[in-house]
Amino acid sequence: GILSDPTRIRILDALESEGELPVGEIAKLVGKSPSGVSQHLARLRMARMVTTRPEGTKVLYAVVDAHPMRVIREAVLLAEHAVEAAGRSPKHHR
Repeated sequence: GILSDPTRIRILDALESEGELPVGEIAKLVGKSPSGVSQHLARLRMARMVTTRPEGTKVLYAVVDAHPMRVIREAVLLAEHAVEAAGRSPKHHR
């Protein structure tokens, strides 16, 4: 699925927290190459999860709907609680 790739999740997270960003800024935030980020953004755009807006010579990307990121964050919290059940403290509690 579209959200099965960790890089795409990081891209959506960066856009949700920072707002509109060009590819180069997104690439820096997620630690990937601009060309790789562009490919992920194209998939996210086809899935209508991000939108674009031209500004001068740049294209700015933004999250269409923050709901998927909220669901992903909840899933991560639940997974971390499963780790706690195995005898360790969840990361978000430290």
